[in-house]
Parts: sequence; C-alpha cells; structure tokens
Amino acid sequence: MGERAKHPIIIGITGNIGSGKSTVAALLRSRGYPVIDLDELAAQARENRKEELRRLFPEAFPGGKLDRRALAQEVFADPTKLRALEAVVHPEVRRLLEEALARTQAPLVFLEIPLLFEKGWEGRLDATLLVAAPLEERLRRVVERSGLSREEVLARERAQMPEEEKRRRATWTLENRGSLAELEAGLEGILAEVRERFGLS
Repeated sequence: MGERAKHPIIIGITGNIGSGKSTVAALLRSRGYPVIDLDELAAQARENRKEELRRLFPEAFPGGKLDRRALAQEVFADPTKLRALEAVVHPEVRRLLEEALARTQAPLVFLEIPLLFEKGWEGRLDATLLVAAPLEERLRRVVERSGLSREEVLARERAQMPEEEKRRRATWTLENRGSLAELEAGLEGILAEVRERFGLS
C-alpha cells in the first residue's frame, strides 16, 4: 500500500459480535468525529465484485441477487470458503478505504473494523479501541436485533479471535456492560487520552 502520510491519525474500533461497536461509532459521529464503517465498504466491495462471487457461491444468489444470510451460512460453516470470499472482497475493501481516507481532511479518523486483529489491520492504524461486553449479553443483543439463531451467532463468534486476546492487543478497552451513560463516560475518558497521546486539541 505504500508509505502512509502522517495525518490523519487513524484509530480502529473493534469488538466481537454484539459488543456495541456501532453504538460507539454513533457516539463518536455525534461528537463530530469521522467514522468509516468497514462493513459498509465490504457491502460496496461485494457489489463491485459480484460476478466473481456469483461464480464462487452460486447458491448464495437465488434469482440472481445476493442473499447475505445464505452467503454467511455457507462461508462460516467452511473455512476454505471463508478464505475464498475474503480473497475476493478484502483487497477491494482496502482499495475503497484508501480512497475514503484520501478524501478526509480531519486530523483524527476512526475506522469501525469487526475483524481488526484477525485480519492484521494493526499495521495500518495508529491505535486501537476495543469495545468489550460479556458473551451472553452480546449473544442476546444480536439474536434480538437480527433474527439470527443463537447457533448462527455463535458460529460468527467462533470465527473471531477471543475477546481476552483482543484485550491484550488493544490500545484501549471500553467496557459496554452497563448503561448508555456509563458507556459515554468511558468513551469521554478514552477520547481525552487520545487527544493527549497524539497532541490534538
């Protein structure tokens, strides 16, 4: 990817499924910080590379349109298929990300990256923020909001690095096990540390 310019400062937000990454991203946006969602870039990447994906996973395209749930069930049940999907989508995600960063004028940008540590994104970032929550709480949140079964959510959880390992690797960990007010307070404390660490006003 070549050498990265010194600015903007890039901080990756991550957390296992159901941890509250999107809630934290929304809180950051409400405070005026730009947040790039890699899930959104991945959706664009799947659209851009649709023909390749259709050849690889024809059963995930009933009627010619991608069924994301069918694709997820297929790839999360077979590591070989998951790697094949990533080989197509990830390079396109990285290309789209570099385009988005090139358009950014802000001194500090957050990237919401579900598989930050699993896919080796650390080298592209200045720091990392882990959103953490107990497993049972995370499972409950995802089942309630998505309609996925508990087993489908657990399959996605198993495809991710254990939260404890992420705690060891992350620059900051933000606990999301209480109220929204508690989450906001924790985030404000971390933002103060971010500003101090990187000399931002």
